Amino acid sequence: MRRGAGVEGVRGRNRRQRVWGQCAGGRRPGQTADSRESDGLTKGGASLRRHEHAQDRRRVPAQRSIGGGVVTLKVQGLTKAFGSLVAVNNVTFEVPKGQMIGIIGRSGAGKSTLLRMINRLADPTAGRILAEGIFDGEVDVCTLKGSRVRRWRAQCAMVFQQFNLVPRLTVMTNVLMGRISYHPTWRALLMMFSARDRAFTIRALQRLDMVSHALHRADELSGGQQQRVAIARALVQEPKILLADEPIASLDLRNASIVMDALRRINKDDGITVICNLHLLQTAKDYCDRIIGMRKGEIVFDGLPSELNEAMAREIYGVGEHGAGEPADDEVDLAFTATQTAESAVDRVEESKERVGAGR
Repeated sequence: MRRGAGVEGVRGRNRRQRVWGQCAGGRRPGQTADSRESDGLTKGGASLRRHEHAQDRRRVPAQRSIGGGVVTLKVQGLTKAFGSLVAVNNVTFEVPKGQMIGIIGRSGAGKSTLLRMINRLADPTAGRILAEGIFDGEVDVCTLKGSRVRRWRAQCAMVFQQFNLVPRLTVMTNVLMGRISYHPTWRALLMMFSARDRAFTIRALQRLDMVSHALHRADELSGGQQQRVAIARALVQEPKILLADEPIASLDLRNASIVMDALRRINKDDGITVICNLHLLQTAKDYCDRIIGMRKGEIVFDGLPSELNEAMAREIYGVGEHGAGEPADDEVDLAFTATQTAESAVDRVEESKERVGAGR
């Protein structure tokens, strides 16, 4: 009798659990959703965990801003030498959180090498990179090893000039690659991404107007579209710093504007610090809060766009060193002519408003 009663008791308990699962989303009477999740995490009940995983497959996480956070970056005496050639020489600057910085200079000035060292794709010959807000306290990024380097690269995402997408994979899969750092190696190799990962991916593609191309192969896209996919991949890493190495160098003017607008929105809306290398002086003046000018591996200017005058720009680009007619000459002349034209237009509008007001 006791054995039969025990079996009947188990059957009754199972029936009650099924009823609770159907009527209350897996909650027991009087239990909230938060306490149910807590039970599943702390008590380790297998049935509750299975139910939560099933719920997670059906549930799209609530909308929230991707990335952001408090980070201070300090670059101190950073140097990189390739034999006798010094690509970056004793560079020092600080980056407050949420700033958008444009690094300008001629080809070979050391801009790309500087970003690669910050991301730890290249090791410096000397100097330190101090980051605060990712690890406990202030950490020298140059000393990180193993998993801590991978964690840093996830939090300091990078966008490249040549996009670095896998041509044969879909846009969706390329962007999902940005979530690899959140999974063990075996899950990454088997491409086992969660519903949460896919939700992050869709939202990132929506922000960059690329969701309609989610199932297209990467090699079917234009250059501007591929760069937006690369930015979406960086976004799903949930970074606190976004490095962009010549993100518009291979793009036409229209696509360049779309990409720079996207980087600016990410900086302002998410509070993500953006550091980008730019060839075009006018682009840096239009989009960036701060400009760093590099020449021959050294910083020769660090200030606001309004503080960058024509004489300093000519020094940064080495205008006149190789004779007139160099591309750098045209770039500087065009940038400051455009700026002066815009300022004159603003002045004329203000004068017109004053005359209209006086006439009334």
